Amino acid sequence: MGVLDRFEKGVENAVQSAFAKTFRSGVKPVELAGALKKECDTKAAAVDRDRTIAPNEYTVKLSDADFATVSEWGLDALTHELTSVVTDHAAGQRYVFPGPVSVDLELDESLSTGRFAVASRSTRGPAAPAPDDRPDTRFPLVDIDGSHYHLTGEMTIIGRGGEADITVHDTGVSRAHVRFEVTDQGTILTDLGSTNGTFVEGQRITEVTLLDGNSITIGRTRITYWDPAPAGDA
Repeated sequence: MGVLDRFEKGVENAVQSAFAKTFRSGVKPVELAGALKKECDTKAAAVDRDRTIAPNEYTVKLSDADFATVSEWGLDALTHELTSVVTDHAAGQRYVFPGPVSVDLELDESLSTGRFAVASRSTRGPAAPAPDDRPDTRFPLVDIDGSHYHLTGEMTIIGRGGEADITVHDTGVSRAHVRFEVTDQGTILTDLGSTNGTFVEGQRITEVTLLDGNSITIGRTRITYWDPAPAGDA
């Protein structure tokens, strides 16, 4: 069962098919997901033989009636699922992103019910999701409980709060817990005054220059840091 099949089945189970009936005469979630994947493919650009960059920020404009429907059902749940669809599709196509992936749903009163418009752009951020099988060797990589991210900016903050560049859902983690600073001399990890502290290889730290393969613990979350490969090793 594919992602979209699971999504539609989950929606039907969650609201006892009411959601599917509501969308019968308007936009359906599966149509939005398909359009986002098409936008991802259309705007993906090969920068060399081994790297294809896909847009990481997507906007879906909906009619007044359709926007009211998704708002009543729950914008957060739908945007979360659509973001996962884009991320999973890009991974399957072996695309890479320049920054965090997001999908926003917006109202466009000029659209009629059942019609929508999709736009995208590439915006470089401090961290970007990394394919599990083909990490970009130009950037440091962090593995956060199995999820991989490239540190594409000079500074990346990890924490529980929405203001963090990478958010972890762990009550033992402070809202802004640690900062990774990528410098010419190495990546510096700094604890940002967290409540429960930051540990590298079991030792509590305030600030430290990381080594390749270092294990970091914040709350109950385990992070592994990997240095970018030296030039010529990619």
